[in-house]
Amino acid sequence: MPKTRRVYVDHSATTPADPRVVAAMLPYLTEKFGNASSVHGFGQEARAAVDRARREVATLIGARANEVVFVSGGTEANNLAIRGVCEAAEAHGRHIITSSIEHSSVRGICEALEKRGWEVTRLPVYEDGIVKVEDVSAALRPDTVLVSVMLANNEIGTIQPIEEIGELVRAEREKSGRKIWFHTDAVQAAGRLKLDVETLGCDLLSLSAHKLYAPKGTGALYARRGVRLAPQNLGGHQERERRAGTEGVPGIVAFGEAAKLAREEMGQRAAHEERLRNIFEKGVSERIADIVFNGDRDRRLSHVSNISFRFIEGEGLLISLDLQGIAVSTGSACSSGTLEPSPVIIALGRNDELARGAIRFSFGKDNTEADVDYVLEVLPRVVEKLRRLSPLNKDRKLEPVSVE
Repeated sequence: MPKTRRVYVDHSATTPADPRVVAAMLPYLTEKFGNASSVHGFGQEARAAVDRARREVATLIGARANEVVFVSGGTEANNLAIRGVCEAAEAHGRHIITSSIEHSSVRGICEALEKRGWEVTRLPVYEDGIVKVEDVSAALRPDTVLVSVMLANNEIGTIQPIEEIGELVRAEREKSGRKIWFHTDAVQAAGRLKLDVETLGCDLLSLSAHKLYAPKGTGALYARRGVRLAPQNLGGHQERERRAGTEGVPGIVAFGEAAKLAREEMGQRAAHEERLRNIFEKGVSERIADIVFNGDRDRRLSHVSNISFRFIEGEGLLISLDLQGIAVSTGSACSSGTLEPSPVIIALGRNDELARGAIRFSFGKDNTEADVDYVLEVLPRVVEKLRRLSPLNKDRKLEPVSVE
């Protein structure tokens, strides 16, 4: 029996560790194993490595090294940013503004704070998947302490007007003299877009190493000098007392190397991913009818394509493609396993059928044109088979839906 080709097009979920990143971290698993808080030579060797990595991560986003807090990943970074600011600023107000398409970790934090008496305004994104700056302005209140809007969406890739929102929040802070801060989740954008925290105007920014071709388990939060955070991990004095716990030196070293490589190779990676995505989308449009592209197709990340396939369930399509060796996603990997339609696709105004039929294809730096050709060979066949079997297919004369 011939071996099935394996094609990974789910890079928004995670990325394979770059061999250069693995090579950089390996010594810190073996001979350079010291605790970065120890005063002896082993510890100071580890401390120096952590400091170097911190500088690399800071450089990736145009920040100062002492404004970077290492954590366990994007979810913890979001928790420290949102809960940390809100708990520290509780005396100044208990109102948060966010969007309706945030990552599940941000949604979960906001829901938890609501149960504790906080008020949360969730902004719409309309069909293009983009927040309107005027909606942010209209939502501001005297008791608003935090605005949290992601930089680029993890399911549809749409890029939000972060610079404009940052300017709005900064102007409101200067005008009113109130403590109001701006957080953006940049987990998907880092390494794909050139980021500078000063230009963005954000006060807090979340990052994750495993979206940058480094191992899982390490992330970072940029916290602008002057932003007070209530620590969520209590114990030691690590990370300037903002995040207690022994630093995971190997993962931090890997993150630093991945940040350096991402900065150096960003342009060529983005161009390569966009070329493959465009070939893929052209091929899908020519081969498969009754599809809908989700989100703005211009203002989005270079590697993401989110498509709703009418008359079939996305979960069935995902499994069928997996049996052919093709890895894709029906939405955020952090929300996989749920039978509910994607809240991001629903937020675009799509109906339940289109939301359940949505699949995310996300390309990476190591994908090839041959990978795209294989997906385009298999996908139409699988879609047609599932549509023939689907009870939704009897309603084939549903109203037409724009594919733009």
